Amino acid sequence: MLNTTDTMTPAQRAEAIANGREVDRLPCNPNIANGAARVYGCRISEFNYNPKAIAEAQMAVYRKFGCDSMRIFTDLFTWAEAMGATVTFPDDATADLAKPAISRIEDIDTLCPADPYKDGRLPIHVDAMKYLRDLAKDEIKCSAGIVGPFTNAFFLFGVDKTLKLIHKNPEALHKLCRISLETCKAYAKAALEIGLNPTISEPMSSCTVVSPKVFREFSLPYLKELIDFIDSYNATKVVMHICGQTDKIWRDLADMGIGGMSIDNVASLKDCKRVIGNDVKLLGNVDPSGIMHSGTPLEVRIKTLECILDAYDSPKGYVVMSGCSLPVDTPFDNIQMMMDTVKEVGYPVDVERVIKMLEDCRK
Repeated sequence: MLNTTDTMTPAQRAEAIANGREVDRLPCNPNIANGAARVYGCRISEFNYNPKAIAEAQMAVYRKFGCDSMRIFTDLFTWAEAMGATVTFPDDATADLAKPAISRIEDIDTLCPADPYKDGRLPIHVDAMKYLRDLAKDEIKCSAGIVGPFTNAFFLFGVDKTLKLIHKNPEALHKLCRISLETCKAYAKAALEIGLNPTISEPMSSCTVVSPKVFREFSLPYLKELIDFIDSYNATKVVMHICGQTDKIWRDLADMGIGGMSIDNVASLKDCKRVIGNDVKLLGNVDPSGIMHSGTPLEVRIKTLECILDAYDSPKGYVVMSGCSLPVDTPFDNIQMMMDTVKEVGYPVDVERVIKMLEDCRK
């Protein structure tokens, strides 16, 4: 019989870890994202106008699986939409970008920072934060996801056109990033005043998309300013997620003063631990699509155990997590297997026992 009973709340576990006290297990966050609609029993489209549904769906996920964090975040385009982009809203799938906010370089000067209390769906997300804060009470920490300034700039002008600006008109791209940053800061301020910790997603900063040189010129300065702004509120240190390969910019990110680095499944937890494990907490990186969505519970168990062996001893801490947000229809059995495996391993991690668990799985 598996030991799948928690003896601490997520908040108690986080506080104990922060203060070097004993805990029952490693933190675990399957990163269920809009799959929360499946748990809650609503259509994803409800998240576009119903702040209570966003918050209650997150709480439903926590009650069902016992994960260690909850986040207000529905899609990548909320901030660009609030600045004038057009977004499509399928009935039961995640929102998508239909049209950027502007189509001409000359129009960059017409863009204005979004007001989180007035523009687009941002007020819905702000209200969802308040609902979630009140539902979670002191039991579990909650966060507010923000798309980073560089990524949001691409949705304001279009991905292909923005990529061309890197070489053809760098000044215009800096303008886009600056106005994008002001929206990010305003939204972060709203979250912080409600009591939620901002987390940042920066997929376009991936080394799979742009070179480290481009990242350092166009993304890093604005990310650093956003992180410093959040830090000025004495908030919990920011957790950063960047999709794809990120190994060439890990040191840059750690030097910005982030608290945690969430890495994609294509990156190496072992290497990340070696490079920045002394500086930041690591999160990741079970394959969200190939394993969590399309694999068997046994495959989920194996990969979860492998990730634990890779990073359980990372000096600044480790959170078992999927490499990115889970696909909406990820089987509940697979999510439960990740949680149950982490609970069974417990803490402190007995390496020989985990190796034996892996051997048994592979027989």
